[in-house]
Amino acid sequence: MASSTQRASSPLPPGPRPIRRLQESVINRIAAGEIIHRPASALKELIENSLDAGATSIKVTVKDGGMKLLQIQDNGCGIRKGDLPILAERFTTSKLSTFSDLKRLTTYGFRGEALASISYVSNLTVITKTKTDTCAWKACYVDGSLTTAKAGTSADPKPCAGNDGTTITVENLFYNTPTRLSALRGSSEEYARILDVVTKYATHNPHVSFTCKKVGTPSPDVSTPSSSTTVQAIRLLYGQTIAKELLHVSVASSEKGKVTSETSPMETSEDEEENNEESWNAEVHFTNANYQAKKTTLLLFINHRLVESSRMKKAVEAVYNGVLAKGSSPFVYLSLQIDPRSVDVNVHPTKKEVHFLNEEAITERISDAIQQSLIGQSQSRAFEYQTLLTGGIAQSATSLKAKGKRKAQSEDEDLTENVEVDGEGAEGDHGAGTAASQPAKRKIYSQHKVRTSLKDRTLDSMFPVAHPSQRPSTDGADKDSGSASPATPQNQNPKDRLIKESQCFLKSIKDLRAAVVKAKHNLLSEILTKHTFVGVVDTPRCLSLVQHNTRLYLLNHGALAAELFYQLGLRQFGDFSRIRLDPPPDLRTLVSLAVDTEEGVAESGLDHDAVVDRIVEILMDRRDMLQEYFSLGISEEGLVETLPMLLRDYTPNLDKLPLFLMRLGPQVDWTGEQECFDTFLRELAFFYVPEPLLDDEAAEGDGEKMQKAMLWQIQHILFPAMARYLSPPKTLLDRDVVQVADLPELYRVFERC
Repeated sequence: MASSTQRASSPLPPGPRPIRRLQESVINRIAAGEIIHRPASALKELIENSLDAGATSIKVTVKDGGMKLLQIQDNGCGIRKGDLPILAERFTTSKLSTFSDLKRLTTYGFRGEALASISYVSNLTVITKTKTDTCAWKACYVDGSLTTAKAGTSADPKPCAGNDGTTITVENLFYNTPTRLSALRGSSEEYARILDVVTKYATHNPHVSFTCKKVGTPSPDVSTPSSSTTVQAIRLLYGQTIAKELLHVSVASSEKGKVTSETSPMETSEDEEENNEESWNAEVHFTNANYQAKKTTLLLFINHRLVESSRMKKAVEAVYNGVLAKGSSPFVYLSLQIDPRSVDVNVHPTKKEVHFLNEEAITERISDAIQQSLIGQSQSRAFEYQTLLTGGIAQSATSLKAKGKRKAQSEDEDLTENVEVDGEGAEGDHGAGTAASQPAKRKIYSQHKVRTSLKDRTLDSMFPVAHPSQRPSTDGADKDSGSASPATPQNQNPKDRLIKESQCFLKSIKDLRAAVVKAKHNLLSEILTKHTFVGVVDTPRCLSLVQHNTRLYLLNHGALAAELFYQLGLRQFGDFSRIRLDPPPDLRTLVSLAVDTEEGVAESGLDHDAVVDRIVEILMDRRDMLQEYFSLGISEEGLVETLPMLLRDYTPNLDKLPLFLMRLGPQVDWTGEQECFDTFLRELAFFYVPEPLLDDEAAEGDGEKMQKAMLWQIQHILFPAMARYLSPPKTLLDRDVVQVADLPELYRVFERC
């Protein structure tokens, strides 16, 4: 009984919390977060303000993806000096005065929250001048109110020099909201989003000149002229590939539901539009069946407002499902004009979505018009088909004649160089057709003859190979040929195996690609392009022999492979295929294995676990970037799921995977963008270099099969890829390419003997 009386009583349930009125600064900052998500959303609001002001020229300047600086300059009507004190306050606007004005709204903005929201999360500066003002006026804003530009001065607008129009400068975006700032992607990703916004508005407003550039760069990344057309803007901004495949239809509301393609929607009378609230018209520019992309590009403008509509996008994709192949997508630009009384624009804080009457019927009408136009253009669709034996594309008679002339010219050049190719059919292909037109052949001495033919059967084609992907296919092969050309593996059409260069707007990648082209050595490139593979002479030292014309060369195929895979990484940046690891190994375990074998760690006195933790931390912090740019997939649990595939049918030695992951920590320069991409691709290329890592004891069983598979890959995958993709620099000539024999020189030696 005594113990029960001394037991502590249970706590009382908590009561309801009191309701408090939030502070004005908290309210405004929350509202700003709903409107300004990232620099691109702030720029969208500013561009719409410039267009509402009647600007014909808009210039955008960006620094660090818009997080340090985002400036927009226009030549619009400007802002009156008397309106500057309340310019950045919430719900101050010149677009409407009563709620009923929303029914007749034709401008982009109307709530007056854009500049206010920007001022609550950044340092805002406005320089404006109207046509009647004698000078421009400069005002600075913080938290929606005027502030002083310098300590000890008043907050009133100051006179300054300036042109007609308005210049708005946004600095230190999200400086007071660190969570939002840390959630943003890198500066390159944010700048790409800014370019996307500018490109879309420049497409829809071809009468306005748009310019977008980074601070410190001499040339802009986007530049469009004024007084242009929509088709010209699409050609300039999205490329000739899309522009040449564009179709155009105009759709308008009518009693009979007909599609009008000749009459301009602006020709309808104003009286009819005023009497019919459901009147609408649409201008659609879309690609035909010849254009195919991986992702649908839909530019949707409703009453000149850039919006998104999942219903409209699904309807357009459904139209193309029966036209394009699976996995292919179109490009569609749609400008829809609806009576303002039928549109509700006040449904989203950033006005990204709108609601309008008869949305389903309008979508169906536009989809039917696109489908009718695609059916009418079906006769212009182009296809490529394979001939029976040649493995190429069938050619017309005109092209065959032109090709015959080029063959005749090439034969003359071959005779001049005194080079002859011996082999089956070497004379049969040309001798009969050119006997009457070609002059008599000069005598070719033995020391100048090249006694190799791509049709000669090689010994290795008689032996089985280790990997099914290395087994040559006989479908469509030449009956007279025992093996494929060294320049292309046999199991696929060379056209299907072509590695295309990915589209990338990052300046760092463009600079790296330009450096590769600039450093190309023409003579070495010709040797690799037209070589004949002889064999691997020394596997541990990565030495191989190749022949070019009458010369024999000893190559360090390891150094050439390192340069090849580096250039393939640059070529496919951001668009790699993946090698999936099943089961995925643990990142920490792999790095720990590599650190254990690294002698420098123990000699320097560093702690083993500290080194492993640091490398794992670096890779885990940047796994989103590694996944997006390089397809190196690391899960949240620290499992290595995917690796980038640089070359199809080529598998890197996974014994080097721990070393590769360990070297990503100290050997990659993570401080700069270009340096990071360059050093990472170098390490990735080093991982792909074919190097045997097995000991002599381990190489007896399965190691011998792996050795044969690696040698097969070097000859049939690696060297053909070098011939097609490698732009060798001059530095390889110093120690990695050596001429060991020349047939004319050998004959001279024999003559002296």
